[in-house]
Amino acid sequence: MTATTFFSLLDVLGTFAFGLSGALVAIRRRLDIFGILVLAAATGTAGGIVRDLLLGDVPPEVLRTIWPLAVTSLAGLCAFFFGPVIDRLTRPVMLLDAAGLGVFAVAGCNKALAAGLEWPGAVLLGMITAIGGGVLRDIMAAEVPRVLHEEVYALAALAGAAAYATCVAFGLTGAWAAGGAVLLAFAIRVASVRYGWTLPRAGRD
Repeated sequence: MTATTFFSLLDVLGTFAFGLSGALVAIRRRLDIFGILVLAAATGTAGGIVRDLLLGDVPPEVLRTIWPLAVTSLAGLCAFFFGPVIDRLTRPVMLLDAAGLGVFAVAGCNKALAAGLEWPGAVLLGMITAIGGGVLRDIMAAEVPRVLHEEVYALAALAGAAAYATCVAFGLTGAWAAGGAVLLAFAIRVASVRYGWTLPRAGRD
């Protein structure tokens, strides 16, 4: 499998995971099938759109090809028809969010590095790519974005992107480096929820 194919697969997996998380949130908010598909599409594509715009890759990929909307539509339909089955999992939205977070952090960082950005900018763009869909999903669902109040969220994406950029800097590229970075971001996010890790907050009078 070539590097291009591998990262294209990562994009598809991240888009599906975020699309499914958006659709599940829509179902919990009791939206109809159209609302479910809209929220799935917004969650699955927002991060990639922001990434492409910041890199000057216009029009964004979601407007050039049909696959992003096709993948998010499939995610929305899966949630619509199999929502009760998915809900049997423990905290399915969080798990899907964590998976999408790790995948998009690495994919976004990789695209930024390929575009010629230095590692600090590439890591930052990887994080932005990862959190963009979740932020838009929560806003559209009339919720405070998780990135602003939940356990370690953006920091997990930042760690995954930084791990991948570090691997590239030492000449370690390909599936092993990307897969390890994705797993790191996923593990940090899930562990933060499981063990209640939080970042310091300002004291109150």
